[in-house]
Amino acid sequence: MKAAILEEFGSPLVMGTLPDLVLGTGEVIVDVLAAGVLPYMKEVFSGERKYLLNLPMAPGAGAIGRVRAVGPDATRLNVGDWVTCDPTVRSRDDAVTPDITLQGLSARGEGGLRLQQYFHHGSFAEQMLVPTENAVPIGTIDPAEAGRWTALNLLLVPYGGLLAANLKAGETVLVSGATGNFGSAGVAVALAMGAGCVVAPGRNDTMLGELARRFGPRVRTVKLTGEETEDRKRVQQAASGPIDCVLDLLPPSASTNAVRAAAMAVRQFGRVVLMGGVGMLGGDDLSLPYPWIMRNCINIIGQWLCPRQANEGLIRLVQSGQLDLNNWEVTTFDLNHANEAVSHAANFGGPFKLDVIKP
Repeated sequence: MKAAILEEFGSPLVMGTLPDLVLGTGEVIVDVLAAGVLPYMKEVFSGERKYLLNLPMAPGAGAIGRVRAVGPDATRLNVGDWVTCDPTVRSRDDAVTPDITLQGLSARGEGGLRLQQYFHHGSFAEQMLVPTENAVPIGTIDPAEAGRWTALNLLLVPYGGLLAANLKAGETVLVSGATGNFGSAGVAVALAMGAGCVVAPGRNDTMLGELARRFGPRVRTVKLTGEETEDRKRVQQAASGPIDCVLDLLPPSASTNAVRAAAMAVRQFGRVVLMGGVGMLGGDDLSLPYPWIMRNCINIIGQWLCPRQANEGLIRLVQSGQLDLNNWEVTTFDLNHANEAVSHAANFGGPFKLDVIKP
């Protein structure tokens, strides 16, 4: 089968062929109809992000496709079913602390690298081999809309954070990093889950205006100054009442001051979910005052990605119309132009934009 292959960090993808996939028990082969390209994929391929990848490989995290073949232990999936391929692959021999690899993107530690050796190639290929539980049915869709459905893998990140926060209908949420790719998706997901008010801080005036235009009065945008105390005051004033939970999705380039300004705006007994990348590439660590956490009974939650069952809940939000994928604009490339897709995502990708490879 044809695939776009990353042979070494810092080199462009090259077109090549991979051996035909061999199906085993607990596995599914999926024909890839649309594979999303992350805006920071170029940083991964250059080695800048220092992600763990056993090269060479066909990269690509997640896909929308149709089932080509199922293993003997599959009882519900059928050939031809439309599925989303969840890239978060978990080891099955430790349910409490499983090793994890992001198929086609990265691995977490030595155990994740061992998983990556088997579920090696990602979605920049004509077919993928995925664990049965990672092929999640989405129902019948228009094939022309397959690219738009790749937004699911973007939306899963903030959805996982809001599930960890136990978000309840009517609550006020502050999305830290709201003008970014994952943050803007977090605003959409929070509203779909029933948030009464979403506070959306940022420095990008254009994107703040876009959030207000798309989602209306339930979104309260806030222009940040970069001064921690002032920014905390601004987001608290913008909220319709006490801020019940904070979801941080700021990237590695953001300052710890911005994270702290948002986190410490939460009410007494509030929840703060940390999902962003601040500190991942070095720099200052996040310092939250011990007395403030203790005396205000603040719940600090670290959340990486989402639980497996989150896929079904997110798909129901889309199918019910609570979460509208038409908010995302799709730019499509064929497999032969995978490098152009990666460059386009780096230069023009971002909030409410999807770059998609259709093998």
